[in-house]
Amino acid sequence: MKYKRVLLKLSGEALMGEQQYGIDPLRLNAYATEVAAAVKQGAQVAIVIGGGNIFRGLQGASQGMDRVQGDYMGMLATVINSMALQSALTSAGIKASLLSGVYIDRVADSMSGPKAIALLEAGHVVLIAGGTGNPFFTTDTASALRAVEIKADVILKGTRVDGIYTADPEKDPKAVKFDHITYEQVYNKQLKVMDLTAFTLCWENKLPILVFDMNTSGNLLKVLNGDPIGTIVSM
Repeated sequence: MKYKRVLLKLSGEALMGEQQYGIDPLRLNAYATEVAAAVKQGAQVAIVIGGGNIFRGLQGASQGMDRVQGDYMGMLATVINSMALQSALTSAGIKASLLSGVYIDRVADSMSGPKAIALLEAGHVVLIAGGTGNPFFTTDTASALRAVEIKADVILKGTRVDGIYTADPEKDPKAVKFDHITYEQVYNKQLKVMDLTAFTLCWENKLPILVFDMNTSGNLLKVLNGDPIGTIVSM
């Protein structure tokens, strides 16, 4: 296995599946199956999920809501999504623990790097909710921060696109896919891999980012085994 310990970043929107809102049970169970297969092969998997299928702080702010209040609501949305995936993983026979950057007793333990590492080494999938615990930071930034904290080998950004392109492949049929690209090239080309704060954190810590299609069955395990899938961002 090429990558032993990984931070898997999933968008909240991905959990909607074919729905317009909320959580699609079929998509949720499909993700749980993918992660379960990886854990059974010996991978240590931490997961950060966005909350955009339920609420986005920026969206609330654009409609006149206080930005700080909206961001905390978004953090709670990530807790809901993480609880749903925790339940699906448990049903699949996988030990799953929920940690949170926002103090939310009875639902999740507080996030700390040593605690997360101990759980990973004990064979648990660790779902890390609540963002960074602070407003004005995205779940991209949370995933970068948590990946550094747990000493992950790579951030796996699971999307519906099979990598990084010169342009949006869903809008531009002439877009060309990169197999490998450097941090500097991503920055200079202004490619939207992650938000700038998250991307800079990865760059400074030499943490690779691998963008791949999470919605294709078997892809997660293939990525972990080093198959040439997706796009890797590194030095």
